Amino acid sequence: MILVWLLVVPFLGGLLAWPSGRVHPVLPRVISFAALLLELGLLLPLLHGTAPASLIAPGHWLATFNAPWIPAFGISFRLDLDGLSWLLIVLTVVIGLFSVVVSWREIDENVGFFHANLMWSLAGSIGVFLALDLFLFFFFWEVMLVPMYFVIAIWGHENRRRAAIKFFLFTQGSGLLMLLSILALAFLHDQQTGTLTFDYFKLLENQPTGTFGYLIMLGFFIAFLVKLPSFPVHTWLPETHTEAPTAGSVILASILLKTAAYGLLRFAVPLFVAASHQIAPIAMGLGVISIFYGAILAYGQNDLKKLVAYSSISHMGFVLVGIYTFNAIAWQGVVILMIAHGISTGALFITVGSIQKRLHTRDLGQMGGLWTDLPRLSSFGAFFILASMGLPGLGNFVGEFLILRGAYAVAPTAAIIAAIGLIPAALYSLIAIQRAFHGEASTTRSFPDFGLRETAMMLALGAAIIALGIYPQPVLNVAAPGLANLTPTNTTAALPVMRTGT
Repeated sequence: MILVWLLVVPFLGGLLAWPSGRVHPVLPRVISFAALLLELGLLLPLLHGTAPASLIAPGHWLATFNAPWIPAFGISFRLDLDGLSWLLIVLTVVIGLFSVVVSWREIDENVGFFHANLMWSLAGSIGVFLALDLFLFFFFWEVMLVPMYFVIAIWGHENRRRAAIKFFLFTQGSGLLMLLSILALAFLHDQQTGTLTFDYFKLLENQPTGTFGYLIMLGFFIAFLVKLPSFPVHTWLPETHTEAPTAGSVILASILLKTAAYGLLRFAVPLFVAASHQIAPIAMGLGVISIFYGAILAYGQNDLKKLVAYSSISHMGFVLVGIYTFNAIAWQGVVILMIAHGISTGALFITVGSIQKRLHTRDLGQMGGLWTDLPRLSSFGAFFILASMGLPGLGNFVGEFLILRGAYAVAPTAAIIAAIGLIPAALYSLIAIQRAFHGEASTTRSFPDFGLRETAMMLALGAAIIALGIYPQPVLNVAAPGLANLTPTNTTAALPVMRTGT
């Protein structure tokens, strides 16, 4: 039942925050922050829990909940938590807390409705990480998108409506494709076994093969590829990030992109093993292209927010390469990189939002010399740019290193080419630091630096990225049983061989 409360708490938090804005604009912020703190309090003890003995799924599970929902169609309200989903939900809640803090003074219109949408988007994301009934998974997949549309369309910047519509069309179109694949998978299972079900573990036992299995897998693959995003279905991301408010950009980059990587790991690969191996060279090729494409486009940007957005495409390219190596070391790197990217890129969008609030521009050509005027903001900005670049000793480096190490054992050519992609990443990162924070200021100006609230927030994020870079073992220990759950042993299907490399 505790897993149900993980969904109820943020949903109720949003429901209470909405009308409370009419009483006082601070109330929605306090309610949202308190709800997320309660959510964190519910999460932490679960790490030491164990699933009931009645759980039919093999592997290491921390908690489970299963109740009939629409039994006539084989749909259940099934929630399962393992180390992988626990880590991503913790990331969701922590980033949600920082999103509330960063929007504390930025959002001053319709504050209650803003926080309601923020909380409901987080609730949908948590549902995505918990749902192991495929119809329920799709339901939460859609739930997290609709509130984000309103966040962008109402509280975004000048071209917010165009960006919101583009975001909605891309994500809804790909989501419809995934729904068709989910239905096809369930109906095929019904035809072969006489049982209509959307249960993840039952579908694992009877995987589709051949051309039909490949086509069903493509529906999942394309839907997750759009959300990741990967070349060539990435075009919604830069504009959406640019026009979204700071909190919206933070949740998009830190959480919503990770739902796609999680979907590939949890569903696309284990449910379609033969087809996943068949498409692996294409997936890794798209990942490598994304690494270079995102880095090169980031290098050419004058808009600092677009630069950070394109860098996300590059980083997610490493994630795509790592997933389709079917290698244990690479998968560990994928988990580390997802968390590290969520922290570092979220911090970068907070920094960009702070610069825009002070200078009323994101144009690198109108910055320069910020280190003199805003030393604390500039130092944190430079630190997180270096973290995103993959500086040794920080979390992103560990994730990328493990992915490349694992990929080299399986596909050395792809690993070498992907590693070369780190060079343009260093170029755009160092140029961004130089143009934004060093040199001479283009105009005479005087702005307030980071205050106590912003400094404390960035110190916490910085400490997390340093801890992940210096000692990632606790995260790897938590993730390992969850990654093992992706290759259950009681199914007759030929599951991916998790190679540890040589």
